Amino acid sequence: MDARKIPGMIPARILIIDDNRQILESLRILLKDEFETIDLLPKPSRIPEMLWRNTYDIVMLDMNFAMGDIELAVKAIREGATDFIAKPWDAEKLIITLKNAWRLRRSGQEVKKLKNRQQQLSEDLDREYQMFHGTSEVIAREIHRHSNRADQIFVGVDVASLSESLFESEMFGHVKGAFTDARDDRVGRFENAHEGTLFLDEIGNIPLPIQAKLLQVIQNRELIRVGDQTPARIDIRLITATNQPLQKMVAEGSFREDLFYRLNTVAIEVPPLRERGEDVVMLGEIFLEQYSRKYNKPNLKLNSSAIRKLREYAWPGNVRELKHTMERAVIMGESSRLGPDDLRLFDRHEPTGESSYKLDDVEKLTIIRVLNKCRGNHSRAAQMLDISRTTLYAKLKKYEI
Repeated sequence: MDARKIPGMIPARILIIDDNRQILESLRILLKDEFETIDLLPKPSRIPEMLWRNTYDIVMLDMNFAMGDIELAVKAIREGATDFIAKPWDAEKLIITLKNAWRLRRSGQEVKKLKNRQQQLSEDLDREYQMFHGTSEVIAREIHRHSNRADQIFVGVDVASLSESLFESEMFGHVKGAFTDARDDRVGRFENAHEGTLFLDEIGNIPLPIQAKLLQVIQNRELIRVGDQTPARIDIRLITATNQPLQKMVAEGSFREDLFYRLNTVAIEVPPLRERGEDVVMLGEIFLEQYSRKYNKPNLKLNSSAIRKLREYAWPGNVRELKHTMERAVIMGESSRLGPDDLRLFDRHEPTGESSYKLDDVEKLTIIRVLNKCRGNHSRAAQMLDISRTTLYAKLKKYEI
């Protein structure tokens, strides 16, 4: 049945099932000005089909289909039914009952959304977020903090870590039964960020088919959960980041031009660590202080040779590699003045002697050399190594590059 919008009408979709068509019609007339959409169904055998095609806020089911009695009504309520209405009904009480059922559903959805937000916030905290975990993430958080959405949620996602099969479910959410492991409804990252900020890191790694779906959500400002039919409106500030040349990718056909221009409203260029001069030393000293406290090794300092090594090194792993380097130096260092040998940059990336013949060392050295040749471009490095980006990221983590 087509929805009609009337001032004060509740934006709910109701499914009514009864084998008496006169009852169905009388309910339609009674409720058509109170609720946005009323679907009528005279055959209970079509219930699964209707529930698959649509998401309903309220379902009214004639209990006579199951030889209804009081005992069955009590059992139905224990199983999750909101209320039991005896025939003939009082019109005013029926409408109040349905409105209460709708409010109860809305409350349940809000609680579920808040729990989902809390779970994802906890997951973010479990990643031990630090001020310089990633420069792009820091900038995105600062934009959020100084915006008029500062009192709302900030949701950050490393899209490079999501496989194509998981992307839609993780970003757009899913309904129970949408696929094998969908045991419950799940709100995606877009809905979690509603009225706040959504930050998508490594946007250049999204496959073309997913790019099209992402563009549609951004343009329409609404999404449809996996396995659902009903769109959900979203209101977010979207920030994206990448270390890949998106304009070149557009020319090569690996990144959609329309998505690029949709995302590229305001661009902030963040140079790689090797091009940021004294920033390397400043960040290195900040990490040194952090890990000195963590490992109870106070008063550690870098000598002039170590500082020069920080400036000269190419840092293919950017801030993350610098962070790991300083942590290792703090753990392994035996003096309060750390020198270039304590940084172990060449020991870590240029194995020599017998260790050069170990398979892991050779693989690590190859990855480092390719990254240096590609100036830290992960996508290009993965192509040169003839591996997927996901495999490359796994190896970077394995070797702490």
